[in-house]
Amino acid sequence: IPVMLLSWALLVLVLFLPAIQNVHRWIRIPGIGQFQPSEVAKFGLILLFAHLISLNHKNMKTFLRGFLPFIAILGITCALVFKEPHLSGTMLLLFIGLVLMYVGGTRLVYLLITIGGGGAAAAFLIFFKGYERERIDVWLDPFAVFSSGKAGKDMAWQTVQSLYAIGSGGLMGQGLGNSRQKHLFLPEPQNDFIFAIVCEELGFIRAVGIILLYVLLVWRGVVIGLKAKDRFGAMLAMGIVFQVGLQTALNIGVVTDTLPNTGISLPFFSYGGTSLMMLLVEMGIVLSVSRYSRIEK
Repeated sequence: IPVMLLSWALLVLVLFLPAIQNVHRWIRIPGIGQFQPSEVAKFGLILLFAHLISLNHKNMKTFLRGFLPFIAILGITCALVFKEPHLSGTMLLLFIGLVLMYVGGTRLVYLLITIGGGGAAAAFLIFFKGYERERIDVWLDPFAVFSSGKAGKDMAWQTVQSLYAIGSGGLMGQGLGNSRQKHLFLPEPQNDFIFAIVCEELGFIRAVGIILLYVLLVWRGVVIGLKAKDRFGAMLAMGIVFQVGLQTALNIGVVTDTLPNTGISLPFFSYGGTSLMMLLVEMGIVLSVSRYSRIEK
């Protein structure tokens, strides 16, 4: 509970601070750098949901105990992150919360109603808000938007350069450190679009190998959760590895233009102190759950 309350306080605070790149996502700490409260919110949500599910597992099928408190907490957290604005972070939090509720025992009909409401809100943003509409146009045909010179050209540039980087990598890549697109062609090559540089330098085969490592990490986390000695440890381990898996899928989907462009980092690869720090904390927790699990040594 204290971690969740702290994350809410930070998410409110960041809204009143000066915008960075036209968004309120970071808190500047003199002498250290920038701190992103939404990363703390992800961990806080997993921690609190695991705690509440372990306490109320016998009542998770009920509306008052197994749905209403969880959806209220999830709604407050998503609203604060969306206000930054941070659409991809909001989607990630929503999916993490819904999956933990489903695994914890919440009735599927309640979750489907929630997903339907979220889908309606997303449709409103896409068709009635210009910025999101531009994202969809770029996603459907980035090369056409880029060459046409109409609205969304700047957004299409990043996607087009990412696809160029992936294509130039071929099967075996250009060699480690030999990427051309990272030299002022592809924006944010060290952060959201680092996987495109990985594909260019290491090639298709090694990039697939990296994806398989992520799959193995998620699978191992699920096994640890299933073998945990208590429900709290199980929900904690599964929530953390699901966050890593979903964030990886969303990032690679954006880089390959499988999904619309949203700012989301690649776990353990993207540059970013807050994200990496929180991921290392979470992996330490999963290892702690594994240490006391029922897995035969």
